[in-house]
Amino acid sequence: MDKSLDIKAFLDADEKKDLLRLLTAGSVDDGKSTLIGRLLFDSKKLYEDQLTALERDSKRVGNAGAGQIDYALLLDGLKAEREEGITIDVAYRYFSTNARKFIIADTPGHEQYTRNMITGGSTANLAIILVDARTGVITQTRRHTYLVSLLGIKHIVLAVNKMDLVQFDEKVFKAITDEYLELTSRLGIEDVTCFPLSALDGDNVVEKSQRTPWYEGPSLLDFLENVPIHLDRNMQDFRYPVQYVLRPNLDFRGFCAKIASGVVRKGDEIVALPSLKRSRVKSIVTYEGELQEAFCPQCVTLTLEDEIDISRGEMLVHPDNLPHIGRRFETMLVWMDEEPMNRGKQFFLKHNTNTTRATVDAVDFRVDVNTMEHLEGADLRLNEIASVRITTAKTLFFDSYAQNRATGNFVLIDPITNNTSAVGMIVRPIEDNDEAYDALPVLDLTKLGITAEQQQVVEKVVKELSRQGLEIKIIK
Repeated sequence: MDKSLDIKAFLDADEKKDLLRLLTAGSVDDGKSTLIGRLLFDSKKLYEDQLTALERDSKRVGNAGAGQIDYALLLDGLKAEREEGITIDVAYRYFSTNARKFIIADTPGHEQYTRNMITGGSTANLAIILVDARTGVITQTRRHTYLVSLLGIKHIVLAVNKMDLVQFDEKVFKAITDEYLELTSRLGIEDVTCFPLSALDGDNVVEKSQRTPWYEGPSLLDFLENVPIHLDRNMQDFRYPVQYVLRPNLDFRGFCAKIASGVVRKGDEIVALPSLKRSRVKSIVTYEGELQEAFCPQCVTLTLEDEIDISRGEMLVHPDNLPHIGRRFETMLVWMDEEPMNRGKQFFLKHNTNTTRATVDAVDFRVDVNTMEHLEGADLRLNEIASVRITTAKTLFFDSYAQNRATGNFVLIDPITNNTSAVGMIVRPIEDNDEAYDALPVLDLTKLGITAEQQQVVEKVVKELSRQGLEIKIIK
């Protein structure tokens, strides 16, 4: 048999594998980096030079004990991480098995690195939450689980690590899983799978362990290879945010973009936003040729039967399935800038291919990520999360984040420093006739002619009134 055909068949099969993006989270020393390192080591996905470097580094800076390989060093590459034995930045690792491709984001456990975890989890399909079998569900476990639910990650693995230190006691495992399942049920997370592990020794990581005869489930790698993620994509709501108008010659005019969600077929009727002009899909063009249909997350070029004026930032959708169209919405905001929020500042808001000016109208409440308690609204500081109301200068086309992650997220950019100030997950639109918002009394500080110190006093009074149930809308 021709070897070139074998190679071509192998490459074709490899290209068709689906991709699972996952993150690990947990408290310091719960073993996140060790678990991923063990997963790579036992699944034989390391090169010889990596193994040589791992053995050398384990002897020099390892924390696993004399003669032991410290698998965490495969992920913790920064000097400060190795010195302190903790994860500081997000580390990404790619590997592939016969069944699936994986991209793993090893995220920090410290509360001060919440923004790093949000970054790592923004594209994840699945989250592995590690807990130490000796301590069980702790405050950081609750915090990470809340953040995972906020990010809309649908699949959670509870990895009860270091079971070897509690003699693989089934009662300990069950007590931890029962407490955790109670937490996830309150957060509305339905798909939770629990594993008893010893990342350092490899129990139930790649192979089933004989030290847990009471555990009847699969190994962690078997589960990751088979967890269904194809239903996680939104295939109902066609959203096509135009990125580029392709005009190579007088005979061709197409619109290039990555399909954010849904499916489009040749001949489909579409409507362009915001003009609301209609047409039909004439062709779906790709580098390999024309398609009869395309779906997310494919990148394609659409040509239309009619000449419609469409440019970057506009969106093509099906006429019977429109997104929200508006300038005001309520959102959960994660503050990621070292500089605290200044509500008097106008930000750049980037939503898909659209960029516009935006202002934060109000902070309804902040969330204590450790207790999930709602606190009094105030300007946000680094890593804080809050429910806020935002108004944009230009009309946006969006869905709620719970319905469509692709069109329900955005970033706020500081116009002066160009730093990413915040990321947001849209909760709902605020309609122009929203009585709950528009009926509020308005205090326009710009017309009072007062000093900055006097303005701060007025704002404190308004906040106190808000705590007592009398909310006032402030214009600065």
